Amino acid sequence: MEQTAGGEGGQSQVEDLVSVSGAFEGSEDIAVARDLARSFLTDVQAVHGLPVSGRAMGMVQLVVSELVTNARKYAPGPCLLTLEVDGGAVKVTVWDSNPTPPAILAPDPMRIGQHGLEIVMAVGQSFTVHREPVGKRITTAIALADDPGGDVTGRRL
Repeated sequence: MEQTAGGEGGQSQVEDLVSVSGAFEGSEDIAVARDLARSFLTDVQAVHGLPVSGRAMGMVQLVVSELVTNARKYAPGPCLLTLEVDGGAVKVTVWDSNPTPPAILAPDPMRIGQHGLEIVMAVGQSFTVHREPVGKRITTAIALADDPGGDVTGRRL
């Protein structure tokens, strides 16, 4: 958990951010990134008392695995992973050094491989790509709790 202080008129205001970040360089670090996501969500539930469904636990680990794998595969140098609770979702952000936006292919059940972003976009509530002065950031949000009135992504039906 990070804490930031700020305020107007001399008053100090402390805002608790529930987040974690990590840098990953080798392909073996993909498993470490998944472990970080699992540990983070376990703490979100146990320490901060926020509900985390089994579905959310699995989906966040899957998204982390896909995004970190793509960063390791297509960009030189390390990638940075940030997980942050935002409302009832966890935002998963991966930065890498390649400024080229990813190729988002149309679903094709006959294609072998290259389904990672297709999966990420299907399970997330949102998907954005932001170019940075160096590289890019890809962010998606996964609902933390199952919503009986929504679909598997947490979107309202």
